[in-house]
Amino acid sequence: MALRHAVPATLLDGEYSGYQPAKTFDVVVANFWHAPPQQLYAELTELEKEGLVAGRQVVQETRPDKRLFHVTDSGRAELKEFTAAVSKPSFIRDDLLVKVQVADRLGTAPVIEQLEERASAAEAKIELLGKLLRQLRGDADEEEFLRRGERIGSYLTCLRGLAFEQGHRDWCLRIATVLRERRTTHAER
Repeated sequence: MALRHAVPATLLDGEYSGYQPAKTFDVVVANFWHAPPQQLYAELTELEKEGLVAGRQVVQETRPDKRLFHVTDSGRAELKEFTAAVSKPSFIRDDLLVKVQVADRLGTAPVIEQLEERASAAEAKIELLGKLLRQLRGDADEEEFLRRGERIGSYLTCLRGLAFEQGHRDWCLRIATVLRERRTTHAER
């Protein structure tokens, strides 16, 4: 996946200022794609040059002027083509895994600390995603929303983000416990 597809995907519901896709991206897309606002603005500029999004200037009296963007027909066509293309399998590239791999030879204390920090960060993200899921489905329970909700794409990606964060938290806590117990067991020998 490229940022060139993720950005227009946030614009499919209408016309937004550059700030709004960044905010939407941060909440809805961040569970599967991270990009700082500067990168999003640069991508919007590039997408506009390529004709995949269009922007227009809006003059405001009490605030600075802003640009509103929307997906063009060409942008929709590219998103449709992207959607139909075969996806590549995902993979893990995480420096923490290298640290875990060498921890029993080079020292477990800093790795345990980092695992616990990651677990804590995952827990915070789990809470955020849980709130977002409740907000997206409103008064409906999950099964009802999944059967009858108008737009479920963001909900489904949040479910994936939630499962990822839960799995990551659980793995980090388990590995921290294993390393801590091994350190105690090996110290007794």
